[in-house]
Amino acid sequence: MNYEDFKTIVLERRSVRKFTEETVSDHDIREIIDCARYAPSDTNSQTWQFIAIRNKEKIKHIEQLTWDQLHRISAEAEQKGLSREGRLLVKSFGPYATAFSDAPVLIICLATPYESKFRERIFDPIQLVEDHVWAEEGIKSSCLASQNLMLAAHARGLGTCPMTGPVLLAQDQIRDYLSIPAESQINMVIALGHPQERPGKLARKEIDEILQIID
Repeated sequence: MNYEDFKTIVLERRSVRKFTEETVSDHDIREIIDCARYAPSDTNSQTWQFIAIRNKEKIKHIEQLTWDQLHRISAEAEQKGLSREGRLLVKSFGPYATAFSDAPVLIICLATPYESKFRERIFDPIQLVEDHVWAEEGIKSSCLASQNLMLAAHARGLGTCPMTGPVLLAQDQIRDYLSIPAESQINMVIALGHPQERPGKLARKEIDEILQIID
């Protein structure tokens, strides 16, 4: 692949929230995970795992878990005198956070604990950093793998949409429902399917706004 072909994949990827009824094959899922696992990670720790859910009832249940927490938090906000904010949480953020509900596949992206010979032999004995930093290292590498996944899906004609709303709202409930081990962090969820429509291009900051070159 030349650079222009790669850039086309990157620039044309969109966050897709409407999908056709067409199923996503095991082969397609395994192919994009194959690309995900070749992402870079700190000391090749490969701190990622994925749960691909194709059962519609289970996806709907995760949606309901998210809505239940939305309504709970909204009610608590109202009790604190924040009725407007509570209503906006449900009305505006709710549909945005649960846009995965009609996707043929929901991928739960996990960050596993950072483990390496460097941590075991050097970092932990000298107490290089606090424990929460290692959790952050797992998240960083998992995010890199998730981006690989989404670009690979786009290259195969599939659509994805990464979402953290369910993680922010119903992480504990999702963890219990899917029996996710306590040591694994839920990083994000990604809706996956054949796109019904491709959203238009969104504005991006200019390169000069985000880049500083130091010679």
